[in-house]
Amino acid sequence: MGKASPMAESPPSAGVPPEIMNRQGKNSNRSTVSLVVYHTAAFLAILVLAIWLRRVPLPVLPVLHGYLQVTTGLLALVFVAVALVRFQGSQDRISLILGSGFLLAGAVLTASSVLFFEFLRDVPVRFFWAPVAWWVSRMLLGVLLVVAVIVERLLPRSRHPKGEMAGALAAVVALTYLITAALRHAPTEAAANPGAVFPSPLQLIPAVFFLAAVIAYRRRLSVSDSAFDRMIYAAAWLNLAAQLAASQSERILDAPFGLAQGLQFSSYAVALGGALLDNARLFEQVRQLATSDPVTGLANYRRLLDVLENETERTNRNGRPFAVLLLDLDGLKKINDTHGHLVGTRALCRLAEILRIHCRAIDTAARYGGDEFALVLPETQEPEARRVAARIREVMATDKERPPISASIGISIYRGDGERIEKLLSQADEKLYQEKARRGRQHRTRDLPLFPRE
Repeated sequence: MGKASPMAESPPSAGVPPEIMNRQGKNSNRSTVSLVVYHTAAFLAILVLAIWLRRVPLPVLPVLHGYLQVTTGLLALVFVAVALVRFQGSQDRISLILGSGFLLAGAVLTASSVLFFEFLRDVPVRFFWAPVAWWVSRMLLGVLLVVAVIVERLLPRSRHPKGEMAGALAAVVALTYLITAALRHAPTEAAANPGAVFPSPLQLIPAVFFLAAVIAYRRRLSVSDSAFDRMIYAAAWLNLAAQLAASQSERILDAPFGLAQGLQFSSYAVALGGALLDNARLFEQVRQLATSDPVTGLANYRRLLDVLENETERTNRNGRPFAVLLLDLDGLKKINDTHGHLVGTRALCRLAEILRIHCRAIDTAARYGGDEFALVLPETQEPEARRVAARIREVMATDKERPPISASIGISIYRGDGERIEKLLSQADEKLYQEKARRGRQHRTRDLPLFPRE
């Protein structure tokens, strides 16, 4: 009495041999070290490439850089729309914050590029402040990438998605206006120290935030590993590489700065691609949920009606009939009363699994409602449909799982007579209950005593 149970005191890893735990820990540490080494080598390679590019005499091409900034800004704005759609569907705050960050960065890039082309008609020196706008957009994006991870950890889900989306967009519009106004008073050219190890050290300030984002989003992949998460991690990595390249820029729009802009464009394209892929996955999940039964995973009644409508139109065109089988699971109420509702639900799933496995790929199995199922067999005559029904009964009879299950089956054939779907299902339902009544009479006959009492 008073002593805790040894089982209660055992840690989650109880029962695992210490040598296996040590081996797993060493493998994890080795993997982490390898990851750090690979990333460091890759960033050093980017830095060395940017240092080498300082010697490349690249002519100043403001139009090329302007178009690249405009395209990057447009990618950012498209990403914003996709991220907000994702936020509205999943209520994931990280989508809202990242969408706000890309909206702000894209707006600054686009606005500065418009001014870029406007000033191009005048003296070229007047648009030398363009790297300052680029730096401001990078700073804002790096900060919001880190903020997104922090907020998601504290408040992962949104309770008022529409209100938060409106507030975030209003804040972004206000900040964009203030930053655009402040850029008019920015210095005429970016601060640089030609010949130094880092000619543009200010570019390393956003690099610190992008480095923190790379670490945070890499750790986040162990919890959430969707296409959206992987691509945001890759985008943070590319943005950090862009800042390292920009730190080697010695003069306006030189080769290292061009490399930085190329990496930035790639990061926005990667982020947009990941968001589009993830939204496509989410939409497919929603479509599956809308057309499938949550208990059995088969098609639901709405999907069944769509399939029947398509099959009737096809039969009306080509004259090839199709069959509908209605199945009623026998004795579900008795199974629920005797074994419990969990066993009854399992009986429904067992029948659904039989229909799913032992039918053709072109057939459609659906839960018609309650303990009733439907099976649509395209281009099937009545003899083939009866063989399918016999095979289903045979599989259920040989199933060794307890309690045993059986089903009454009604068959209806559509031959292109212009009948309504409701009549087709009604005919199958009528034959189903005829078989159920017949089997009930057979069961009562078997239960009669051999010699009746006098």
